[in-house]
Amino acid sequence: MSRDRPAPPLPEPVGTLVDAHTHLDACGATDAASVAAIVDKAESVGVTRVVTIADDLDAARFAVDAASWDPRVWAAVAIHPTRANVLDDAAKAEIERLASDPRVVAVGETGLDYYWPGKLDGCATVAEQHDGFRWHIDLAKRLGKPLMIHNREADEDLLAVLTTEGAPKTVIFHCFSGGPETAKACVDAGYVLSFSGTVSFKNAHALREAAVLVPDELVLVETDAPFLTPHPFRGAPNESYCLPYTARALAEIRGQDPAELAAHATANAERVYGL
Repeated sequence: MSRDRPAPPLPEPVGTLVDAHTHLDACGATDAASVAAIVDKAESVGVTRVVTIADDLDAARFAVDAASWDPRVWAAVAIHPTRANVLDDAAKAEIERLASDPRVVAVGETGLDYYWPGKLDGCATVAEQHDGFRWHIDLAKRLGKPLMIHNREADEDLLAVLTTEGAPKTVIFHCFSGGPETAKACVDAGYVLSFSGTVSFKNAHALREAAVLVPDELVLVETDAPFLTPHPFRGAPNESYCLPYTARALAEIRGQDPAELAAHATANAERVYGL
């Protein structure tokens, strides 16, 4: 993402949408007014609710605050797999306290990331990531909340951990990036797949093949803002108001009317998150 590129223009609405995964703090929100400004802009193009996601303790505190400031905002909290090495007893206690808040609709994002170890200073080891992932799985089950997955280059191991530990009732693969084989495994397990702007990228051939395999009742759409801005605005700053671009791209890939896709994705978000 480059702040030098201009923000995308407002898209044409495709109906009512829920941004299933965004990071309001990383989009520049710091208080109730700035949260409202981002969500107001999104609502102007039909994105009426957002789920803001935490990947560390500060972001978790902010996410819960943001969800208390604005009724259109909900939260998910966890420690990102690359930061799983901070999960001492005190951190676990705070995440559990925050995750218990009624405005928190999922435990996430958690999972496995095999891309960054060895590249990122201070990154959690694979073993630390596995320990943190298992703890978050247990937390989601104890709280009865969906588990939101971050998966990067760890398809087989991640699915194996979910099987071994016993997955929560609802599992959401945020920013699904796998190919047809992984999509089939997820669909067979009843996992929900959330698609971001990456599905619109022209070089995402395997992902586009996977997108057509997912039943309507297992599809969500998200921005992962401020990252992963959809084509043709790739590299520009992303926000929840850009979600209709992704919904249109996904509908085209799946051979659906965009309004139909939006209706399914919104109903799924309401069901999955209990909105």
